[in-house]
Amino acid sequence: MSDKARKHKSIEEEIADLRQELAAHDYRYYVLSAPTVADVEYDALLRRLKELEAERPDLITPDSPTQRVSGQVTESFAEYRHARPMLSLDNSYSLEELRDWAQRCEKLAEGRPFDYVAELKIDGLSISLIYEEGVLSRAVTRGDGTRGEIVTNNAKTIRSIPLRIATERESAKEIEVRGEVYLPHESFAKINREREEQELPTFANPRNAASGTMRMLDPKIVAERQLDIYCYQLLFDGAPALAEHFASLEWMAAHGFKINTQRKHCRTIDQVIAFCEQWGEQRDSLNYEIDGVVVKVNQVAVQEELGTTAKSPRWAIAYKFPARQVSTQLLDVIYQVGRTGAVTPVAVLDPVLLAGTTVSRASLHNADEMMRLGVRRGDFVFIEKSGEIIPQVVKVITERRTGDEQEFVFPTQCPVCNTELSKPEGEAVTRCPNPDCPAKLREGLLHFAQRRAMRIDGLGEALVEQLTLPRVSRDKKGEPVLDDDGVTVKLPPLVHDIADLYLLAEKRDELIALDRIGPKSADNLLAQIEASKDAGLARLLYGLGIRHVGERTATILANHFGSLERLAAAQVDELSGIFEIGGVVAASIHEWFAQPRNQRLLARLSAAGVKTEVARNSDEQVPRVFEGMIVVLTGTLPTLKRDEAKSFIEARGGRVSGSVSKKTNLVVAGEEAGSKLEKAIELGVKVIDEAELLRLAQV
Repeated sequence: MSDKARKHKSIEEEIADLRQELAAHDYRYYVLSAPTVADVEYDALLRRLKELEAERPDLITPDSPTQRVSGQVTESFAEYRHARPMLSLDNSYSLEELRDWAQRCEKLAEGRPFDYVAELKIDGLSISLIYEEGVLSRAVTRGDGTRGEIVTNNAKTIRSIPLRIATERESAKEIEVRGEVYLPHESFAKINREREEQELPTFANPRNAASGTMRMLDPKIVAERQLDIYCYQLLFDGAPALAEHFASLEWMAAHGFKINTQRKHCRTIDQVIAFCEQWGEQRDSLNYEIDGVVVKVNQVAVQEELGTTAKSPRWAIAYKFPARQVSTQLLDVIYQVGRTGAVTPVAVLDPVLLAGTTVSRASLHNADEMMRLGVRRGDFVFIEKSGEIIPQVVKVITERRTGDEQEFVFPTQCPVCNTELSKPEGEAVTRCPNPDCPAKLREGLLHFAQRRAMRIDGLGEALVEQLTLPRVSRDKKGEPVLDDDGVTVKLPPLVHDIADLYLLAEKRDELIALDRIGPKSADNLLAQIEASKDAGLARLLYGLGIRHVGERTATILANHFGSLERLAAAQVDELSGIFEIGGVVAASIHEWFAQPRNQRLLARLSAAGVKTEVARNSDEQVPRVFEGMIVVLTGTLPTLKRDEAKSFIEARGGRVSGSVSKKTNLVVAGEEAGSKLEKAIELGVKVIDEAELLRLAQV
């Protein structure tokens, strides 16, 4: 709206027009994935609306776009009784069972004709959206099917949920739309990546993450999680709205609700089965989790004829895809100590095939999760694998217990160095506080050497083990040296911290004397260590393993301060004032640099020649031509490896995402690009090759 047009409108009229315009843009962006204005234009409209509402707070309404993240932190959720129960569905696990269900429906329908609607079964959280006079008045979780919890403020943060709908032509006083709230893969990966960097337990799967998010008490945090929804049922005053279910889906789509486009109106059960087989093969091409197909009788009159059982409708069924969850026996639990001292319980399993790979270990996350699951040695358990997340133990099959199972007691001492473990208040993770714990040293060295950090490829687990353990003293013939009591003489480890890596060149002969390390291997390793001195400030910061400092944060800090010296002198207030650096991260960074042992370590690294400033002509000094852009890599690039391309883009200000969405700005495609390229073309996202990527970076 132009300034000239605004002069001729009252504040009430301008507010109404802005709300209508913003709602239309939300629909095109979040539902159709076809925006017609740039983000900066949208933000200007929203900012203008906020200004007007600040002038006239009496005009603020619950359906205003400004109210999507305005709810106060909730102390608890009130209960609400569903006008029509939200029943669960019976499951079928084979196509033959699906045919049997169709035959039962035909028999119960007693000759009345009907057809089917097949929809993807989204793996998320069911929710009811209630509109009164066209305005979203209440959002309620499924709960036990009869009663749910009111989560209206959280639902408003989901941008694909309309806050107001057109109801002038409808006679219903109350319109209810039911749907499935879910987390796209991209959002799920982002949440877990952030939790890993903050050393918090990761979510096992998107369903658990979506469910936990919807029950969070602060809607601002919910908004950051970027939940989405697909709607699947329409009720007018508690009853089915239209004569056919497929028509209800079209009504919802026409009124601004997000309806899954992968749905099919099927005339026969054979068409339903073909749909199930198709998506059983293509499920991994989607940007969200599905675990099957929901099949419904289309005609509402026949639905009423078929009726329901106490728990499920007879006119609908879920065909479940082959499970990515299997059962096996838990043989033992071992405890791993990470580079920050976090002690993680890992289940040792009777090997079992899951999602195409043999699994013999699975995460138990932490002591609280072990207690919640109640695992015992000898238990049979369900394990689950979702996306690229490692297998998780999700449930104990208590019905299979024999009485011979043994309870586990979480250790009170570090399993590596025997130091008393601690669990800071408010944290779920138990830690070893010993700064000299050998396990922390080993994991810290591996972290420092990885390709995302200092790129010392020759420093693998076996070599790190040898470098950090006492060595057997040998004579010129290679025989162990014994002391006067006949005990083998031990020499101190070659490496006590990461700075010692840069002294190994002076100990080449001792390095070659280690098992399976010849002159050539030793020289290759020493060359990589020497080259790592020029890795750059961002990689060094990430490699130091400062708590809460991931790759992105390390890059931000390097670009902001330019040198390790300036960063080390920064106070918490200065750190927390940097965009994307929060108070917790700032405090962690300041605390790390304040520790004398870390100050000594940095001095030794600098003395060894490790570059601690942003170098000219380095990636950290190149133009940030991809600033603010979300870039997706797909296929095999001609010269750049995936990690190299990712670092190249991020050094120039871009964010590399694992999946294509409406927010993607650029897709870089190589040989054998698959579903990501197809999705980019479908959404109209710009696609380039490696040559164009390199050309753009020269601007």
